[in-house]
Amino acid sequence: MNPSKMKFGINYIDTKSPLHALNGITKFALFMAWVTVVLTTFDLRLITVLILSGLFLLKLTQVPFTVYKPLIIATASVLMLNALFMFLLAPQQGSVYIGSTTELLALPGDYTLTQETLFYLGTVTLKYFSMFPIALVFVFTTHPTEFAASLNRIGVPYKIAYAVSLTLRYLPEVKNDFVNIMHAQQARGLDISKHTPLFQRMKNVAKILGPLVFSSLDRADEISNVMTLRGFGRHKTRTWYSASPLKRVDKICLSIIAIVVLLAILKRYQETQLFWYPF
Repeated sequence: MNPSKMKFGINYIDTKSPLHALNGITKFALFMAWVTVVLTTFDLRLITVLILSGLFLLKLTQVPFTVYKPLIIATASVLMLNALFMFLLAPQQGSVYIGSTTELLALPGDYTLTQETLFYLGTVTLKYFSMFPIALVFVFTTHPTEFAASLNRIGVPYKIAYAVSLTLRYLPEVKNDFVNIMHAQQARGLDISKHTPLFQRMKNVAKILGPLVFSSLDRADEISNVMTLRGFGRHKTRTWYSASPLKRVDKICLSIIAIVVLLAILKRYQETQLFWYPF
């Protein structure tokens, strides 16, 4: 395994893009509204718009594509595998939801592939994928401390908000610890390259994860002791260095977000069928 290829793509990257200039509350509201809209619909037209919009916003972050390319490939692979298992567990689910049956490929038992099932699996897979780009946008453009301040501002207790901030800030350190431990193990003759059989490689990786877990626990204990010595949690409230007031552009964005969510909920309420099916 080449350490240079191990890029941790899920962390804050300051590219000075327009999205970085938005308030943390605005970005958090956008993320939650996006998830809400996705959960309210099985309309492939709306899902397609969400995917294209999410990819556009992801491009707007100015984060290089090479940073999140492995994440997109991994997510797409997992979703395709999920679709396969959905078909194996409920092969006629699409026909049940849509209410018609158009046979495409005759297979033994109940596993006859129908046009409705194929459309159902495609819609559900794209529905799940539509949340991925906006999640990356949120992580790439929101500093952990800014996110914690936003959570606290909307009513989340500051202890929980600070725990979330520490988790996001610590994730890149876990990657660094993993690389250091991997180097030490490779110096001792541990092979986790592609030339090693799969099961042996999994065993070798497990030998890296053990020390990684213990080092993470030690670091968590150190952070806990430092916070205790500094009196963290003594007061009911606290101030945030990254907290900033809402600007005009934030208020405009929040208004648009609220209108879009209301329209999405109204659309779902007026729909008579769960799935949009054009055929």
